[in-house]
Amino acid sequence: MYKHFFKRCISIFGAVIALLVVGWLIIIVAIILHFANKGAGVFFKQERPGKDAKIYKVLKFKTMTDERDADGKLLSDEKRLTKVGKIVRSLSIDELPQLINILKGDMSFIGPRPWKVEYLPLYSPEQMRRHEVRPGISGWAQVNGRNAISFTKRLEYDIYYVDHLTFWLDVKIFFMTIFKVFKREGISEEGQATSEAFNGHN
Repeated sequence: MYKHFFKRCISIFGAVIALLVVGWLIIIVAIILHFANKGAGVFFKQERPGKDAKIYKVLKFKTMTDERDADGKLLSDEKRLTKVGKIVRSLSIDELPQLINILKGDMSFIGPRPWKVEYLPLYSPEQMRRHEVRPGISGWAQVNGRNAISFTKRLEYDIYYVDHLTFWLDVKIFFMTIFKVFKREGISEEGQATSEAFNGHN
């Protein structure tokens, strides 16, 4: 009952309350990023697979510029990630716009993180099961290592969540997420500004 009904009700109620509470912060961060991103925009939109692999557009704060080299190619993530962007990412403030995705029904507060569409053909049938539930802003993999652990391990955590989804597990992940945000753990892979790409094996 929780998985198929109450989880969605709680997500909607929680998203409305959260927007009322942090709406002022979203506005302030948007204004700051408008200048910090050097004309690259404030929001980052990208197609991601949701429940049942249905494609939707995830909404996040943009933490990088669109600066390019002499050949017109985007600079590395490390060079484009602004000082403000690092702070926004480290505090997970870049995730706040996804409250809109929750209201629309694309996401939940808790669930497997939505990965890129191009990763879909790389999953094994078992790994593909991560799409049996709505993706989340935080999840079991995020509180157990986030970007600091391998993709394979993250997928294992995702499947564990799908198989053990309960109200109490979501509550546990919620409070663990708050703890991880304050400790700023697992934000990026060691030696990288963000995270490497998934190739089906790493």
